[in-house]
Amino acid sequence: MTVTGIITAIVIGAIIGALGRLVVPGRQPIPIWLTIVVGIVAAFIGTFLARAIGIPTATSGIDWLELLVQVIVAAVGVVIAANLYARRGVRR
Repeated sequence: MTVTGIITAIVIGAIIGALGRLVVPGRQPIPIWLTIVVGIVAAFIGTFLARAIGIPTATSGIDWLELLVQVIVAAVGVVIAANLYARRGVRR
């Protein structure tokens, strides 16, 4: 993986994570780095799921259905991360 690939993954992860946070109602008490990590993981899992259900992921433009799957996965990830992060903070 090149430096460009890593930077691209971080940028895409930030966008997917931010969109996932926007979909989830309420406040999510998680830091930005966790949002980016959730977004990166959601991008990989969302692409895998999109391919598994037959959504074409290699088109010449923006793959809107793949993006939708990624954002849904990110929203689920944000909810899980927010719940785990909030529980971790209560124990302190």
